[in-house]
Amino acid sequence: MEVKIGVQHAPREIVLESGQSAEEVERAVSDALSGKSELLSLTDDHGRKVLVAAARVAYVELGEPTARKVGFGAP
Repeated sequence: MEVKIGVQHAPREIVLESGQSAEEVERAVSDALSGKSELLSLTDDHGRKVLVAAARVAYVELGEPTARKVGFGAP
């Protein structure tokens, strides 16, 4: 699933492909924004953790997983 995180005072958003379900991502965002956690912690497809201070999260956009294209040529 594609996740975009807007961070306050940062010129670009953080974009990652996560193997986590939409419910897991939504729960992590909710916990961070409600104060249960000081960090928003997500894991990408390569196993890397992305940590964002909950106080700096401007928005989180959840999208559909992107299909991997195979081969050459026009779509």
